[in-house]
Amino acid sequence: MLDVFTITGTVQKEAWDLNVLPPVEKVRPGLWSIPVPIPNNPLRYVSVYVIELQSGVALVDAGWPTDESWEALGAGLAEAGGSISDVRAVVVTHIHPDHYGLAGRIREASGAWVGLHPADATLLETRYHDTDGLVDRMRELLAMSGVPEGKLPDLAMASMEIKATLNVAKPDILIEDDQRLELPGWDFRAIWTPGHSPGHICLFSDEHKLLLSGDHVLPRITPNISFHSQQHGNPLGDYLESLAKVRALHPDEVLPAHEYRFSGLDERVDALLRHHTERLDEIEGIVEDRPGISCWDTTLALSWSRPWDDIPDYMQRAANGETLAHLVLLERRGRVRRELTVPAGFYLAE
Repeated sequence: MLDVFTITGTVQKEAWDLNVLPPVEKVRPGLWSIPVPIPNNPLRYVSVYVIELQSGVALVDAGWPTDESWEALGAGLAEAGGSISDVRAVVVTHIHPDHYGLAGRIREASGAWVGLHPADATLLETRYHDTDGLVDRMRELLAMSGVPEGKLPDLAMASMEIKATLNVAKPDILIEDDQRLELPGWDFRAIWTPGHSPGHICLFSDEHKLLLSGDHVLPRITPNISFHSQQHGNPLGDYLESLAKVRALHPDEVLPAHEYRFSGLDERVDALLRHHTERLDEIEGIVEDRPGISCWDTTLALSWSRPWDDIPDYMQRAANGETLAHLVLLERRGRVRRELTVPAGFYLAE
């Protein structure tokens, strides 16, 4: 897929190929990228973007809540000519801990405001504080999906260790769709792009033709779009609609939160649409061959980027949620139907 668009973050790509962190870069006048490491994660780092303001700086995303990440962020800001105390705003693209985790610590150190879309803000309490109900609902969803009894506890509790390390920052500002952000000297506005999370946002500058895409569009991988206990409805349908929304912006360059910068958003969106079309067809074919199959068994029957037994529990859970999101979309389109049992069985629609 890489030959259908242009990699503009060539230094980032070289670092990716060498499996090392890329350098801090000044990507445009007044705009920097700082790689902040993510522990034990194949994504390796999140790119925190630093926007120079008339007084101080704003950050887009914050980084994972560890001392290593905190130190990397501080060192990156120093290389850009500033410090944590210069931060005036933290615009968070979505609720996941590699993007949101350090927001509270940054606010405590600098007095910055923290902004988040309301659809993600409503999830904070149950996701990071009062999590017992969340775990119970996740266990029910996994049982409905057909996860074997012996795996249910590990998958239901996967990722809960982050709870102890996260200083949850309730947002000072709720950022709505198409809202122009209070970042003096810049014209960035929020583009609500639900799918990867209910409240995911991208940032777009009409003046500079730049899209800061968060996890919505990445150059190499397809973002995880899951149906789970905090993301109901039709998340994959929402995601596909959101792809069309950003495509209509026609940016000159895309600055994603992971991997490397690129241009050619239309081509990348086309590749993502092809991927999901092929996945929907693959899943529909499995259901046709094995009527009454569960979501979990469908997940096991799909092709993945590595052997299933090498995939850690939290990623197996995400894979199951991704399969379920595809099944829900097929259900909405009238292609499959669900038998309301535990586990639920899926059949081609009659």
